[in-house]
Amino acid sequence: MIYLEFSEEEKQSLYYERFHHPHPRVQKKMEALWLKSQKLPHHQISKLAGISPNTLRSYLKDYQVGGIEKLKEINFYRPQSELENHRSTLKAYFLKQPPATINEAIATIELLTGIKRSPTQGAEIS
Repeated sequence: MIYLEFSEEEKQSLYYERFHHPHPRVQKKMEALWLKSQKLPHHQISKLAGISPNTLRSYLKDYQVGGIEKLKEINFYRPQSELENHRSTLKAYFLKQPPATINEAIATIELLTGIKRSPTQGAEIS
């Protein structure tokens, strides 16, 4: 179990942020840490906050490293398509010359960008 000490000011901040922070993911982090500040066991915190024990440990470690400010960070991994750099070019081209088929669109994408796509990936440029 990870042992943490919380000042009254930190407890108040966690309590406030769990309802008032604009991002729901951060609210959930604050909820979990506020429950921890109330000395609830980890299994109960996980259940009440609707998170896995591993996620709780991750939140607690973040708090140990950087306090409440670290919990406010939102770091989503969002893979980006190779076509993202060509979005405006492709969009302009297809607005002027809409393809009749997916295969035509795929061939045009390869011609304009050098990136080969399968028919299921052709819709990714929308």
